[in-house]
Parts: sequence; structure tokens; C-alpha cells
Amino acid sequence: MGIYTLCKAERLNSKILIGKMFEGGISKSFSIFPIRVVYMPVEQGEASASILISVSKRRFKRAVKRNRVKRQIREAYRKNKSILQECLQGREQHLAIAFIYLSDELTATAELEEKMKIALSRISEKLSS
Repeated sequence: MGIYTLCKAERLNSKILIGKMFEGGISKSFSIFPIRVVYMPVEQGEASASILISVSKRRFKRAVKRNRVKRQIREAYRKNKSILQECLQGREQHLAIAFIYLSDELTATAELEEKMKIALSRISEKLSS
């Protein structure tokens, strides 16, 4: 796996895991507007971190806009995931992470990327503390 790729193994698609993540309990979350991050340690996984991206239909009625936001978030994660992966590989941990878009407006890609950097470094800080 290359450092700047996002393969299938890095996508979260287990309904059981997703359910556990959102029912509370062991998952932790925080918000960096316009993204809410929910993450949870998992026992094993093909990748050190698997992600899920959610954009509400209530916020954007048009699928075109929802897909655009998902693409932006995916791209921001793909470019900056090394921040988190170094921390995870050092500790041999696996994470399931969900990114939920909160804003009603489209956000500039550069701004989303900045927020993503902050979010990923905050996750690695919380893991190492």
C-alpha cells in the first residue's frame, strides 16, 4: 500500500462495527466544524485505520453536492493520513473512524484539508495520552 492511496481495506463497511460505533460506549468523538469525528479502537483490521464518510441528505438534497463533499473529505484524509498512521503503527493499534459533515454549505477543499489535519493530529494526541 502506498502512502497516498486509499484502498478498499481502508473503507469501513462492516454494519456491526458501524452500529457499535454510533451506539456510544467505547467510541469517542469531537467536532472541528464542519466535520464531526467519531473514532473507536478495533481489535483487528486489514488496515491500521478504516474510515467512513457521511453527508446527510437533510443538509444537501442533491446527490451531486453530497458526493462532492465526500470526495473532498476522502481526498483530505488520503493526503494527510500519514499523521495518524505513524502513531497507530508504532503502537500496533487499529481504528475505525467516521467523518460526518455538519455544515449546510459547501466548504473549500483547502479549508477542509486544514480541518482534517487538525482532526487527525487530535486523534493521535488522544491515543498517545
